[in-house]
Amino acid sequence: MIAQSVVLAAEFPPSVEDFYLPSILPWGAHDNYWFTKITFLVWVAVAAIIIFFLVSYRKPELVPTKRQWIAESIYGFVRNNIAVEMIGPKGVAFAPYLTTLFMFVILNNFWGIVPFVQLSPNSHIAFPAVLAVISYVMFIYVGIRKHGFFKYFKNALIPPAPGFILPLLIPIEFFSNFLVRPFSLAVRLFANMFAGHILLLVFTLGGFAMISANPLLAPVSVLSWALSIALTFLEFLVICLQAYVFTVLTASYVQGALADEH
Repeated sequence: MIAQSVVLAAEFPPSVEDFYLPSILPWGAHDNYWFTKITFLVWVAVAAIIIFFLVSYRKPELVPTKRQWIAESIYGFVRNNIAVEMIGPKGVAFAPYLTTLFMFVILNNFWGIVPFVQLSPNSHIAFPAVLAVISYVMFIYVGIRKHGFFKYFKNALIPPAPGFILPLLIPIEFFSNFLVRPFSLAVRLFANMFAGHILLLVFTLGGFAMISANPLLAPVSVLSWALSIALTFLEFLVICLQAYVFTVLTASYVQGALADEH
């Protein structure tokens, strides 16, 4: 017991390096610090998306196969219910990107409930941040391409309001359109995935901790594991919802950039 206390005291407080996952490569761990479990999961998700759609559309048929039907249903859902619904007829041009974004987010979210993995790459702020930056750059680019540089920023920053109140509104519009949007996109996805991961971890490991501390707590441990199973189903809904919300918000920002007045 004393030895354990000494070890814990030596490892506390945690350092910054403790927040970086170790390399999963068996060789050159110090040189391959970038290839972690999260990196591997992202690569698997990207490969799965590419292979699935390539195989599904390799030999398209008039009467679709089951695989082709699933691929067409996913694309049709994003195109009709997100791209066209949010952007209008011009949204068809953005459907490929939005479908890729939707699939990337939802597959990486699903890692959070896969047994023996239970870690979503989106619970690491870096990936939601990169996705938010890509969407941020895209909606600014399409807005500038549609309206021109000066007109786009004029529409984005100067709302139709009396001149005396513009000095107050312009900083608010800038903060809302160009700072809050990417920040909220990234943090919303990250916070939901991180919170779900922590909740499942607490209830799962809590059951083991209680039964190890006192066998009389076995009924409470079973209850804790039952709650972790119930939370897994709830997390499944959150996974799908967050992928949908991220894609819908991206589409709404593109629609705002293309609008004549926004």
